Amino acid sequence: MIYLILFGLLLALIYAPQFWVRYVLRKYSRPLDNMPGTGGELAVHLLNRFEYPDVTVEKTAPGQDHYSPDDNAVRLSPDVFEGKSLTAIATAAHEVGHALQFNREELVTRLRTRYMTKAARLQRIAAGLLMAMPIVLAIFKVPHAMLLTGAVGVISMLLSVLMYVAILPEEWDASFNKALPILVEGEYITEEQIPAVRRILKACALTYVAAALADIVRLWRWLAIFRGIR
Repeated sequence: MIYLILFGLLLALIYAPQFWVRYVLRKYSRPLDNMPGTGGELAVHLLNRFEYPDVTVEKTAPGQDHYSPDDNAVRLSPDVFEGKSLTAIATAAHEVGHALQFNREELVTRLRTRYMTKAARLQRIAAGLLMAMPIVLAIFKVPHAMLLTGAVGVISMLLSVLMYVAILPEEWDASFNKALPILVEGEYITEEQIPAVRRILKACALTYVAAALADIVRLWRWLAIFRGIR
């Protein structure tokens, strides 16, 4: 019984951040009649205001809001690009914050350059190990191959999570040193909306970590499937 409780607590610890991020972003996604523009329009306006017209603003797939340093582009999901909600406005400002970081060549951007690529590589290694597992089990009959491969996969995923945690200062800066002051001082939001926008910006900053934690559970699901076909 104690193991079931511990397992439940572990799942809660892993999934809670992602559920919280989704809950917050969804909670404040209702369109507001008094919002003067969309998230995409705000992003364009802010980039022009700070004199970075070379940064493009593009619509991307749902849930894929990000800034691309390689293309110097702010990419916003349809709900953000076309939306007039607090989530749309805050998310757009957060991604513009990243654009400002990189175009100003701030030191904090080195975190992404150093860790994001490594985190993605570790996730690919873990995925590759999972794909190779059935072949290893079928051909080589290596004792405890599934356990070994699973352990390496979990370690890779945990390292990936730590890498995403390492870029939190950059995410936090984009939210609370860039986006929030811009929105408040520019009076793009009302005083009553500030607490909600703070929560949204916190969710934006934690998005990568929450998604990486959830990948660990998906890894164990794959392990259960492979154990069944061994």
